[in-house]
Parts: sequence; C-alpha cells; structure tokens
Amino acid sequence: MSPVIAIVGRPNVGKSTLFNRLTRSRGALVDDRPGITRDRLYAEAVLDGVTMTFVDTGGFDSIPEEPLLRQVVLQMDRAIQEAHGVIFVVDARQGLMPGDIDMAERLRGINKKVYLAVNKIDGPELEHLMGDFYSLGMDDVYPLSALHGYGISELIGRLSEELPDTSSLESSRESIAVAVLGKPNVGKSSLINRILDDDRLIVSEIPGTTRDSVDISFSMGGKDYVFIDTAGIRRKAKVKEKVEKFSVGKTLESLRRCDIAVIILDASEGATEQDARICNYAMEQGKGTVITVNKWDLVQGKRDLVKRLKESISLQLRFISFAPSLYLSAMTGKGVKRLFPVLDKLYGEISTRLPTSTVNSVIEAAFAENPPPRAGKRQLKISYATQAAIRPPTFVLFVNNAELMPDSYERYLVNRLRAELKLFHSPIKIVAREKGKKYTRSQGGQK
Repeated sequence: MSPVIAIVGRPNVGKSTLFNRLTRSRGALVDDRPGITRDRLYAEAVLDGVTMTFVDTGGFDSIPEEPLLRQVVLQMDRAIQEAHGVIFVVDARQGLMPGDIDMAERLRGINKKVYLAVNKIDGPELEHLMGDFYSLGMDDVYPLSALHGYGISELIGRLSEELPDTSSLESSRESIAVAVLGKPNVGKSSLINRILDDDRLIVSEIPGTTRDSVDISFSMGGKDYVFIDTAGIRRKAKVKEKVEKFSVGKTLESLRRCDIAVIILDASEGATEQDARICNYAMEQGKGTVITVNKWDLVQGKRDLVKRLKESISLQLRFISFAPSLYLSAMTGKGVKRLFPVLDKLYGEISTRLPTSTVNSVIEAAFAENPPPRAGKRQLKISYATQAAIRPPTFVLFVNNAELMPDSYERYLVNRLRAELKLFHSPIKIVAREKGKKYTRSQGGQK
C-alpha cells in the first residue's frame, strides 16, 4: 500500500484545507467553525511522482468532555497508529496554544516522522510568527499557507523524499464502489463499522453525525471494495445550514461515482416518502441498488410491525421492486454477512456484456409476440438493437421514430430484457435512437 500520512491538530487550524490542497480535491468539508471534520477522511495523491494516502482527522481537544468529542480524539489516535508519518498543523495567527503543547506531547512518543506545518503564513513577511512554535521541539518545521499554497512545495518535497512510493506493489484488482445512503441516524456508519469490525466511523444518536462522505477501502473473500459512508439526506425543507447542504451535495456526488447504492431503511419506521426519494436518486443515476432494512432486531417477532414494514416497502418502493432487499441488524451483526453475496451477484449483473446477436434475438421476439401499438397510421419499427454500455446495462434500439414508443411498451421491453438476459436485479436503460438524432427514453425502466 502507499505510505499513509495523518493530518492532526486542534480544531479550525486548517487541517481540512491542507488535506484538500495536498490531494487537489474538495474532499474534506471546510468551514470557519471548529469541529466540522469528525470521521477520518482518506484520499490518495501522487506528489513528486510518489503515491501517498492522506488522512484528515477531527480537531484535537485535550480535555474532551462530550462523548462525541471523545470519539473524535479516538479516531485521531487510530489514524496516527496506522500512519507512516504525521503532519501536525498549528495556526500562526493564533500563536502557540495549550492544545498545541498537549498535541506535541501526544506525538513525542510515537516513533514516527512528524512534520510541523505552521499554517496561515501567506508569505515570507509573516514567518516571524513561527518563533514560539520552535519551543515544541519538532525537527521539521514548515511555514505555509494551506489556503494560498505558500510553502506547500517544500513540505511535499520532504514527504516525497522520506516516504518512498510503494504503490507499485499494490494489486491491480478492480474495486467495487458501494455508497451507503439513507436518512440521518438509520445506521449507515454502524453498518460499516460492523463490517470492518472497527469503530472507524463515529456513531452517535445525534442525527447528522457523519458530515463528509468517507471512502473506506478493504478486501474480503479475495475481492476489493470501497465503501462510501455518506451524510444522511433529509427532506429539502429541513436542510438549512450551509454545512448540511454541502454534506448532502457530497452524498449525491458519492452516489454518482459508486457502482452500487446500499440504501438503509429503519425497520422501526418502515419505508417513508424520503426513503423513496433516495431510491429514486439511485434510479436516476442508473445505480445497482440494495434495499437494506436495518434495526431488524427491534421488530423481529412482532407480527404487526413486520406486516406494516413490508407493506410500506411494497407501497413506497414499488417502482424499484426489482432491487434485492436484506433484513439485518448492524447493532447485533445478524444478517450482515449476507450483504456481500448480494453485492457480488448484483455487481456481476450490472457489469454484464452481451453479444449483439443475443440482444437482437430478445428484442425481435418481444416485437413479434407483442407488437407496439399504432399511433394513427404510424407504428414503431426497429432495425436492430445492441448493448452500448454497462453499469447499468444500456441497450440502444435503432428505430424509425423514437416518439412512437409509449411508456408502457418501454416497460414491456425492459421486463423482457430482464427476464431473458437474467438481469433480475439490475437497472436497465433503453435508448431509442433514430438516424441522425438520439432520444433517451428511460433509466432502469422508469421515466
């Protein structure tokens, strides 16, 4: 694996800004209020020809009184443990603070390279602000501005010299990207922690604990996965804060780059209109979807509750009835192991490539058995069909007039393709194309 560098320091000293600068991303949520980053965030970057993995951590509080703050410090300690080196960020404008001294003491005995980044120094005229920080006893001290880029190249140069690139030894296997989505507090982070057997993600009863989308890579059963934990998606009327709006935007961005969406429902609530909206986001993006009912331990054995739960799923999520569903408990672990066979099978379906002859055969048979309805004297005719893409399987039908395909007939063709090609749980996209122009009808068999 590539060398791992943890970025640590007090709240609001610029850790996330430095993380984004080094990884050339907007991966970490940045705001001028302390405490925005809570979980560990990972991102890979190639700097001076060396591949490195950076870890952004929550702000260090030397005397964390709240349980959530204690978990943030625990996350930071775990990031330091797994890292090959540490960037310790301080704020030159604020000067040396007691929390900086406590952090330095914490790092003194780790037996790893520590790089002291004195942030918010926008140019050489401000380097006099560094004086007090030399008292921390750090060998490598770098004046820099994470926001404006001053001094960053010197830090990168030292990192690339002292942390050799080991990425060439990594496996080139393809990873399955899985975004875990749902309303706030349905158990998204709890499920990932159960899978990893590691409290990598902060879990709390406070809705909205996860603010960033967090990528976590791991292997299981000889296969590689990237799980993306996301912020909970509330109804639009309840999304007011700038930070929360950005978090929801990051969640939808995570959905766009995943292969499969695992959408978490709360068994005690049943399927709600907001759950349906989240499923529809996945449908619009053409993502393979697994409906995962968490907190099953709260309703199991209670017949009336189970009945209402299943009725709500049938009603609210009928438009995605082809998606596989699972019932599990992240708290107890029951049913969690069944998730991976479902993911592997679904990934196989959405990645299916079929010969043009097979696709043509299915479409021709469907037309012959149930011709499309006429629109006056006109009727839809097809020249041939072919598969154009995967994830999701996308089929192009070359026709005389795309406007002549009614929604009902499109759904009929999707169902035939699903049954004949054994794409039982995959979304299917159909594109009706005329000569000289393209007309896209649907995604996953729905408008």
